[in-house]
Amino acid sequence: MTYQEKKSIVSLFSTILIFIGYCLYMYPRHPGGGLESAATFQYWGSFVLILTLFSVVAHIIISIIFNIYYRITTREKEPSFEDELDKLIGLKAFRNSFFLFVSGFLFAMGSLVFYQPSQAMFIILILAGFISDLAGSITKLYHYRKGV
Repeated sequence: MTYQEKKSIVSLFSTILIFIGYCLYMYPRHPGGGLESAATFQYWGSFVLILTLFSVVAHIIISIIFNIYYRITTREKEPSFEDELDKLIGLKAFRNSFFLFVSGFLFAMGSLVFYQPSQAMFIILILAGFISDLAGSITKLYHYRKGV
């Protein structure tokens, strides 16, 4: 298995663990009361903002740990360059990820048009971000295994 495949697998599992762990951490903090209260908007706003920051920091830390572990176990350095295949696979992964996130964003805005609670919009946005991140990792793994 190549470095890129291993990195994609680590990214896939870390995305799932970060998202599930953060959701389990934030679920008990959900405010009671009405669906459209100020506390509810504050909760969902902080949920999205903190999830974004936490995810970025956690991915950086996991990437550093992965590179250290990879170097220790294989006695090889991680590749310091990207060839055309790596760039093409990265672009395909970005395309798929971006398409899914924009679709989720439009779906979230559509939920407001059809008078759904604002919580539905936040949940759809959060899930769209999660699914788009998974799709990017899965696309990379698929193309590194099967080719372009």
